[in-house]
Amino acid sequence: MTDRPRKSRRRRLTDPIQQRESFNVTESKIAIAGHPLHAMMVAFPITLAFCTFAADGLYWWTGDTFWPRVGLWSAGVGFCVGVLAGIVGTMELLAVAGIRVRSASWTHFVLAVMLLSMLGANWIIRLDDAVAAVLPWGALLSMVTAGMTAITGWHGGKLVFDYQIGTQPSHRDPP
Repeated sequence: MTDRPRKSRRRRLTDPIQQRESFNVTESKIAIAGHPLHAMMVAFPITLAFCTFAADGLYWWTGDTFWPRVGLWSAGVGFCVGVLAGIVGTMELLAVAGIRVRSASWTHFVLAVMLLSMLGANWIIRLDDAVAAVLPWGALLSMVTAGMTAITGWHGGKLVFDYQIGTQPSHRDPP
């Protein structure tokens, strides 16, 4: 064997998905005056999921039966508006190729469906007797739902800020 240095040709690896022309097309197709409808709608179920958790905590702290009613309504309205936001988000996911091709978009989708299931369950257990449902299962479900909301919301924000999902081309960072 010789001690000759090897000539190595380094080929740069490329992602075949990123080579698609549609990869960079991530502008929202479901928007009002350029504002993505999904982004406008998700603020409500996010807030109401945390309101349900807060209402359970306030009931536990004060014992006032007003708070379980607040939890019932915030869980119910949060679930209903969340379903609407989910429908819009799903339409966006399926309609825009640059969103659909990213695995992070599908991860957010799965997390959001799981979150909606938990919000719906939290609402359903309160329908019969809102006061009796709070401890222990309602409060536990509210706590898990609030945590899941934080994770799902963080992931959705990451899609917008890191991948510019749903943004207009004029608002993106220059290359």
